[in-house]
This record gives sequence, C-alpha cells and structure tokens, in this order.
Amino acid sequence: MNLCTDQLAMLIADPAQITSLSYLSTDPRSSAMHRRARDFPQNRGLAEEIYLQDPDLILAGRYTGRATVGMLQRLGKRVEMFLPAYSLEDVRARMLQMGRALGQEPRAQAMVAKFDADLQALREDVQNRPLAALYYANGYTTGDKTLAGQILLAAGFENATTRAGQSHAGNLPLEVLVMLQPDAIVTGAKYPGQSRSEAILEHPVIRAIQQGRETASVADSDWLCGTPFVLRAISDLVALRHQVGRAK
Repeated sequence: MNLCTDQLAMLIADPAQITSLSYLSTDPRSSAMHRRARDFPQNRGLAEEIYLQDPDLILAGRYTGRATVGMLQRLGKRVEMFLPAYSLEDVRARMLQMGRALGQEPRAQAMVAKFDADLQALREDVQNRPLAALYYANGYTTGDKTLAGQILLAAGFENATTRAGQSHAGNLPLEVLVMLQPDAIVTGAKYPGQSRSEAILEHPVIRAIQQGRETASVADSDWLCGTPFVLRAISDLVALRHQVGRAK
C-alpha cells in the first residue's frame, strides 16, 4: 500500500511472498524499482480490493490512507506500520524491520552490511564543505533533519537551508536564497505538463544565481524513500561536489 514499503519488500521478500504492490511502484518518476514492480499485481490502496486478495500481512507507511488501514485492521488483517526515514540510520532500521516482518532477517542483515560498506566507500574527508541549496517547486526545501538533508551531508556538502535556520522542511524565499549565495543548487526533476508551482525554478533570479555555479537535477526515485537507493543519490552529489571543487 506504500511506495517505500513496496520497494523494501521487493528487495527483501521472496517473490512468492508478495501478493500485490501499490500502483505507484511502477511509476519511473517515483519508484527506483519500477521495472521489477511490473512483475507483480498492482493495487490502488482500496480496502475492498486488498481484503479480497486475502494477504497474511499488509505493509503500510505511517501516513498511508489512515481510513483504509483502520478498516483493514478492524477486519482482522495484520498491518505492519513503517515510519518515514529521516536519516541514514532510519534507512538501516527500516530494512531490518522489513526483514523481521517478512521472516527474512538474514537477508535484511546482509543488505544492511552491504549498505554500510557502500556508504563508507562513498565517504570522503572534506575539510571545507561547499554550500548547496536543495530547491524545489514552490520554493520547497529541506534542512539537515530530513532524509534529503542527510544525503546532502553524507556527500560532503553544507546545507544552505540549515544555515538559513530551517532544520526540517519548509519554503525558502528567493531573497534568502540570493543572500546565501550557495556554491551549488540541487533541484528535482520536472514532471510532464505544466505546473505553476514549478515557475519559481525558471525565475530570472534563479537563473542569475545559477550562472557560474554548479546545478544538478536529481532523480526523485532515489531520494523519496529510505531504501539502499539513497546511495545513488549520495554518489551523484559527490560527483557534483567534485565539479564545484574544480570550478573554484
């Protein structure tokens, strides 16, 4: 019923353990495992359809359709709830939780060990961290106490949003972004169609800031969930930091 638990389940479960996945798991814009997800039946997160599939266990996020989850629990279905991941330690914890829920503890433990080894290989001793701004539609941004913020830190950047006084998620006015003078700006990938919320990313001020600075558009699918795919996001940002260093 949840994009993030779907991906953890595909990574840890035996295929025969999966009855169905959320339809979002097949969307390449949000799912890092969209190709593999097509091998499984999809659900729309409706209580009726999930109940009729008669699963032994339902995997849900803390904020997944509360009414639907409550109805399934009242019908006697076992529901395992997963909190969002706000840190790399949370990513480890969610993998282990999934392993316990599915009876696949050894597989989850091996995955965590590989995650730690791969993360260590990406870490570098950075003496002077470049300043990077995470800036999305509607001026949305995230500080250090978010998964995206922790990814940025792991890649060797300082978070401009945190310097501006925001440690969680919120909006960063253009004027503040200008005053921060970040060395790099990281934005999300644009979705098809038109949205007024994305107009700010084309603002002349943004373009002026970007001149002479490094910019990157990240794959949302690697950042959205607490899965091992956050390592790809860290790797991309390490490469961006190297570009910033060469440009200085």
